[in-house]
Amino acid sequence: MEQASSSRAAGRQAVLLNHLRPAVSGQSQENPILAQACLAGDSAAYERRASGLDDVVVISALRTPMCKAKRGALKDCPADDMLAAVLQATVDRTGVDPAAFGDVVIGSVLGPSSQRANECRIAMFLAGYPETVPVRTVNRQCSSGLQAVADVAAAIRAGFYTVGLAGGVEAMSQTPMAWEGGVNPRAAKNKKAMSCLIPMGVTSENVAAKYGIAREVQDKMAVSSHQRAAKARDTGRFKEEIVPVKTMWKDPKSGEEKEILVEHDDGIRPDISTAALSKLKAVFKKDGSTTAGNSSQVTDGAAAVLMMTRREALQRQLPILGIFRSFAAVGVDPAIMGVGPAVAIPEAVKQAGLTVDDIDLFELNEAFASQATYCCDKLGLDREKVNVNGGAIALGHPLGCTGARCTATLLHEMQKRGKSARFGVVSMCIGSGMGAAAVFERGGETDEPKNVRPAQKMSYLSRDAQ
Repeated sequence: MEQASSSRAAGRQAVLLNHLRPAVSGQSQENPILAQACLAGDSAAYERRASGLDDVVVISALRTPMCKAKRGALKDCPADDMLAAVLQATVDRTGVDPAAFGDVVIGSVLGPSSQRANECRIAMFLAGYPETVPVRTVNRQCSSGLQAVADVAAAIRAGFYTVGLAGGVEAMSQTPMAWEGGVNPRAAKNKKAMSCLIPMGVTSENVAAKYGIAREVQDKMAVSSHQRAAKARDTGRFKEEIVPVKTMWKDPKSGEEKEILVEHDDGIRPDISTAALSKLKAVFKKDGSTTAGNSSQVTDGAAAVLMMTRREALQRQLPILGIFRSFAAVGVDPAIMGVGPAVAIPEAVKQAGLTVDDIDLFELNEAFASQATYCCDKLGLDREKVNVNGGAIALGHPLGCTGARCTATLLHEMQKRGKSARFGVVSMCIGSGMGAAAVFERGGETDEPKNVRPAQKMSYLSRDAQ
């Protein structure tokens, strides 16, 4: 696969190099312009710049610890306090005056819309932002955090502003997942409309049944998620992306309240095994395969992503963490909503001028092991590139926050890997039958040459050299 990708890249470069050849009759063609491999994986004997001043770049991507809802360290932490923590840390770590932010866009799913919008405004003031900075919320269910990133990127590209902040927050301990009010009776006459009401766990069972995803395979993915997350936590892999949160915590047994500092994800179970998971009962279907152990955890958390044009970043002399390249949201059958990433990822990489084979790392939200397994298999993804630091089964899925959290985890991991991780993808399925994906490029704007050499003969390079 890697050889085929290199061959395609060399072919593309050969075509481009041929355009450099002057159309001069009678001149010898014995010294053709050749494509040669370089660190970029394509070909050039020069430092290749893959940047533009109008690129939308990521300067900072931070998150709180991801903590178990109802039982974890953030169970008593208000949503605005969690969000304020990452908003303030963004300013503290980058030194960017929040007065420069053209907008703040926050993904949130469960919080009552008008109340959550107010809570986000409150969080801004708690973080020390001036009243001149606006804020709004966005809700595309499980992709809300990523949609916020895409919305800010689109606004920057459109020229509405040059600096913006995206993020997400979810306090699942305090906000139940429940349908409010009645259901339109007309929906009963439309199969697709009724499918929008199917519980997410049942859609997981539908995917497993339709595509033959065995229980053992799902449990194996769950174990891998926990093991990878535990290793990442224990080796400090998450250190740069996590913002510690100071909050009040109430002991469920004694009722005693005390202030604590939350610094680590608390849903990771490093000692989990397939044997232990196999004993869990299916939750959504008799003799089914979706269990509490191979599904994403219900979680509290918040995340923030600071974005601006490359021109703005250079003027401010800020290091660039990543480059936003493309975004796609697609629709799929609501009854098997988990297949969404298998459709969204190819569309997003196509918009970025890439193929799936060009992607070095994937943050694929593990809503359920059934759907995550299907998407990996459908796209032929190398599992060593997918959720290398664990996924939502181990870390949790705070609905409105997940997209921004995945962005932070992806970009920091790409930065650590350097040139071996140039392109990355964040993707997730979406309730009611959708999928979303975004492509990011590592922050370095140039690929240094490895095949620069003295020219033996100047041929077709410049008229001045002849």
